[in-house]
Amino acid sequence: MLSHLAAAAVSLAAVTAGPAPGFVPAADREIVFTVDGTATYGTLHVPAHRAGQRLRAALLLPGSGPTDRDGNQPPHASPDTLAQVAGALGGDGIATLRFDKYGTGRTGLGAYRDHPETLDYPAFVRQAKAAYESLRDQPETDRHALLVVGHSEGAMTALLLGGTVQPRPAGLALLQPQAIRFLDLVALQLHAQTAEAVRQGQFTPEQQHVIDAAIDAAVTALREQRPVDPTGLPPALAQLFAAFQGPSGRFVLSDDAVYPPATAAALRPGTRVLLTCGTNDSQVPCATTDALTAALRRAHAGGPGRVPLPGVDHLLHDADHPDALAPAVLDALHRFADVVPRHSRSSGP
Repeated sequence: MLSHLAAAAVSLAAVTAGPAPGFVPAADREIVFTVDGTATYGTLHVPAHRAGQRLRAALLLPGSGPTDRDGNQPPHASPDTLAQVAGALGGDGIATLRFDKYGTGRTGLGAYRDHPETLDYPAFVRQAKAAYESLRDQPETDRHALLVVGHSEGAMTALLLGGTVQPRPAGLALLQPQAIRFLDLVALQLHAQTAEAVRQGQFTPEQQHVIDAAIDAAVTALREQRPVDPTGLPPALAQLFAAFQGPSGRFVLSDDAVYPPATAAALRPGTRVLLTCGTNDSQVPCATTDALTAALRRAHAGGPGRVPLPGVDHLLHDADHPDALAPAVLDALHRFADVVPRHSRSSGP
């Protein structure tokens, strides 16, 4: 009993005393930076640290579509993917910046409001580059220990930044990355969905052959900038390809122009790279990352390298953790944090 009372007294004394001198508690703050005439809004999370300490810091990049700074597409999908990644990295002492890209959150379409059809993939890359520079210039950031963490399409953007920004990032985390050309990935997904529909009796094998051929012809037409012939496409797929030639056509073609494995050659040798693929990820199957994994080896990237995630889906969940990062994801992020150097620099002269 006396030992319990003594422990309680020590605990109470610690609470009463407050944080140790020179200790800065964890905090979030709103960040605003301007790129191409658009004010972009984000959240900087700074974990607890010593006053004046310079921290490792990661830029977080979301997946495709109207995905906001937290990794959500409200009101239909709110997995909080990036917010949870920020929490995991914060636990390892890494500051993070995540932002509302074009078309989402407080940022909205910005300068593209009156002509959204002119918004292309390079505009998103420029926005991410400006975010990287904003993170670099924060007072808590160690500019020698900058990281970029991208999810899905954001991982492809992370690769592009890794070979172009200054200073070069010390590490990249490519989470379920878009690792092949965009339209090749779309075709792969549509072929898989058609095969599943055949297994469920919705189409015959003969109809599957016609649909598959029509999908491949549509991809070729898009790349050659010819009208897509909807013959042989189910109505939903015909609408999808029509949308690809509509207001989003410029974005689709500029995204498809990037072959991710080719971008790896520009990385600084020794850059630490984590590449994850989930065995339950129907959007980015592990096999689609083979060429990128080989390209990273040729570029002499450092580890952890490719890490398969058993039972994990595209949103980084598993069956037992539908609303939180799967344990395998957390382990991979911790491994990544462990191999990125801690410079522990302090501000001041």
